[in-house]
Amino acid sequence: MHTQYTHIVLGLGATGLSVVRFLATKGIKPLVMDSRRHPPGAETLAQEFADIELLAGGFDCRYLVQASQIIISPGVPVDTPEVRAALDMGIEVIGDVELFARHIADKKPCVVGITGSNGKSTVTTLVYEMLLAAGKSVAIGGNIGTPALDLLAQDAEIYVLELSSFQLETTYSLNCIAATCLNISEDHMDRYSDLNSYREAKLRLYPQSRFVMYNRDDQLTYPFEPMNQNNFGLDVPEGDAWGLSDGKIFHGDSEIINLIDVTLIGSHNHANLVAAMALADACDVGKAAMIKVAKNFVGLSHRCELIAVKQGVSYINDSKATNVGATVAALEGLNSHLGDLYLIAGGAGKGSDFRPLTKPLSNITQLITLGRDGPKIAKLKKGTLQVATMADAVAKAAELASSGDIVLLSPACASLDMYKNFMARGDDFRQCVELLANGE
Repeated sequence: MHTQYTHIVLGLGATGLSVVRFLATKGIKPLVMDSRRHPPGAETLAQEFADIELLAGGFDCRYLVQASQIIISPGVPVDTPEVRAALDMGIEVIGDVELFARHIADKKPCVVGITGSNGKSTVTTLVYEMLLAAGKSVAIGGNIGTPALDLLAQDAEIYVLELSSFQLETTYSLNCIAATCLNISEDHMDRYSDLNSYREAKLRLYPQSRFVMYNRDDQLTYPFEPMNQNNFGLDVPEGDAWGLSDGKIFHGDSEIINLIDVTLIGSHNHANLVAAMALADACDVGKAAMIKVAKNFVGLSHRCELIAVKQGVSYINDSKATNVGATVAALEGLNSHLGDLYLIAGGAGKGSDFRPLTKPLSNITQLITLGRDGPKIAKLKKGTLQVATMADAVAKAAELASSGDIVLLSPACASLDMYKNFMARGDDFRQCVELLANGE
């Protein structure tokens, strides 16, 4: 006869561990399951909670169907057969963000929620920095860095959360003071049946928010029905909206900052900055704090990051561009550059349609592809060079580029066919560029 558990945690990565720690503070001893035989959090679990049982290598329905609550990690699809069986029996399946939301409901701190296909981490960090500059007590996490439940130890006044579509699928009561969906383009098509189901997951954030900021340049981010809302974009704003006019950021008819004074490069990053300012404004952050951050924020690693200028050639690391939309945004953002642009792309495509790259690729000088789905991208541009390694790609780009040109790594693909993660891919690019710089 097996032990019956009221709470089961599915997935033992950083999120699963945060759930176990949280439940322990409530006196709850869950059963932990992971489909992997050697989950990454197994050693930590054994060290911190020697008495908590871990079942690795699959999900056991005998336990799942007897639980009162299943807390699922973002990496575990809700339509996994064992999870679906539990749902069909009326068993509650939630995620860590929902646990977080229920815990803070009585305390009533402010939560800012940020989702979208691209730019989430940049905007989340910008909002966090603006709140800090305004003297607020603030914590940052969710899909970026620290899991939401681990943030509770900070007892912050405001929590700024980056939220993925996977997290939002199992979140119901977040009650954000302000939220945004920055943009929507194909991503995770290996998890969603179509773009609309992916969009529906993203926009689950809106009904859980008291104020919504959508992107007027992307109709897929528009709320399904009217609510307390405003919008941002890259054109002249109307009414109380946010946008650009004559190279300056405006809130309505009030000028905030000239883009000449902004450190971030690319129109896509200017859109990120406008969105962050709009969210910060909803949290009563003043103009001075926004301007201070806008002038000093250089961006995050692996996101259109200028890593070197060698012999007049700029090398930009955009390894975080793990989907087509991110690479389109990077190419369009750098479109006003006067020199030639050499793009390195390819990797694991996650079932994406690469055709939206066709038009922006027509404006670049040379496409160099690598990785599993590199050949699919190569078909979109005549004369594409296909290589086997990052070193080959960087060497070929450096050979062709001249002073005033840009070499951009923006893969439009995940990295897992060749690397542990997008950071490792970006680090490889950086190292290859450094070796070039040293003449090796």
